[in-house]
Amino acid sequence: MTDQRYIGDVETGRTNIGGWAIGDRLRLSPVGVDVAVAVVVFVFSVVNIAAQDATGIAEIPVGGFLLLAAGSVALLWRRSRALAVLGIVLAMTVAWMALGYPGNPVFLVLVSLYAVGRYVEGWRLSLASMVGALAVVGFGQVTDGDSASEVVTAVIIVALSWYVGRRVRIRGHYAAVAREHAEYLEWKRATEAQRAIADARAAIARELHDVVAHNVSVMIVQAGVARLVVADDPERAQEAIGAVEEAGRRALDELRHLLGVLRPETASGELGPQPALDQVHALVDQLRQTGMSISLTEDVRSELPVRVDLFAYRIVQEALTNVLKHGGVDATVQVRLEEAGGVLDIDVTDTGTVAGTLPGSGQGIVGMRERANLLGGTFEAGPQPDGGFRVHARLPIGDQ
Repeated sequence: MTDQRYIGDVETGRTNIGGWAIGDRLRLSPVGVDVAVAVVVFVFSVVNIAAQDATGIAEIPVGGFLLLAAGSVALLWRRSRALAVLGIVLAMTVAWMALGYPGNPVFLVLVSLYAVGRYVEGWRLSLASMVGALAVVGFGQVTDGDSASEVVTAVIIVALSWYVGRRVRIRGHYAAVAREHAEYLEWKRATEAQRAIADARAAIARELHDVVAHNVSVMIVQAGVARLVVADDPERAQEAIGAVEEAGRRALDELRHLLGVLRPETASGELGPQPALDQVHALVDQLRQTGMSISLTEDVRSELPVRVDLFAYRIVQEALTNVLKHGGVDATVQVRLEEAGGVLDIDVTDTGTVAGTLPGSGQGIVGMRERANLLGGTFEAGPQPDGGFRVHARLPIGDQ
């Protein structure tokens, strides 16, 4: 059976000789190559037979030319029907010997047997065809009265033609496998690059969400307070407006830092540090200015890895922002941070019973859960039986 994956012959490929691309110059079609091969093989077969025992071209009968022409024409299908072509060539060889024509058309056998080794997929069938060809050639050499050394030489040459074809096939197969592997690696690299880009975009989106959602929520609440008390309590209104200004400044600073990280030309000295748990007190004080009652219990003794420090701060920030949005400024909030056994526990509970009026994106809990999962931790969030809401995250400290 001929393997259709290897119908493309090396004869139709591009060959460079001395910097001259033959394939680019000749631009022969596969049919043109097949015709050229058939003509060349016919000519070489005639010359080879004429050279054997000084026979001479004139001594070759017309029937011999017809047999050589039939075998050469059969080579047009050597890629798609290699076994059938070999069968025709061997039948022509047997007829040549039976008719007692001079010489031995072994050159046609060599080319057709190379095609069998090159294009036939099953190695057992290919090997069996080679053995059959050896038997025919060897028998012909013996009946011509050739010496034992000549018979052995002819058999070796015939076997070598099959072996060369087989080696070319194997190399082509390995080359195809190598190409597929290279394509797979390229696809894998591209996929990993796309995944890295997606992860980076998701991280940036989380940071932007936390920065904007928290500070804008504080600004909206403080602006609302200022609007309500501006007539009756101007001093408190000024305090609220000052809190709006501070929240806006804080948001701009964090956004400047976040966007500055994305610019490789930005000097690291121009950027402030990322937020960390040591800034939770400032965060709580900021929200207390809105009227929210917040208690903070902190028991974190060791220095946290940068990633854990940042993610923990963002989880607390987002949890408190959600309380401000959905529980209102009258909610009582308890924040507990505890480090034990290589794990950081974050617990934020509130007693908010009045639904807040601030809009929400619905991404707050999703972002907190993603941060916990990225660190290999756990996250839970949901309403409490007695009212209010609870957020609990457990972050492994480890070596992040």
